Amino acid sequence: MRLSEFWSLADAVFGPAYSRTLAGELSLDALDSLTPAAALEAGVAPRDVWHAWCEQMDVPVDRRDGGDRERMVPPPR
Repeated sequence: MRLSEFWSLADAVFGPAYSRTLAGELSLDALDSLTPAAALEAGVAPRDVWHAWCEQMDVPVDRRDGGDRERMVPPPR
């Protein structure tokens, strides 16, 4: 997953304004309490950040594609 795809998914799932707020403020338990933005800056793969974020926010697996059924979201590792 590319970084641009990550942000596109975040905007589709959480909304453009809310996704940026969450990315800067939500601590992800699975990533040592880093925020999504901090995890990306630290070099964590966007795919891993995406799945940790979705798990933390209880986003159902069938909604993690942002409503675009043709979009390929890599599975969690």
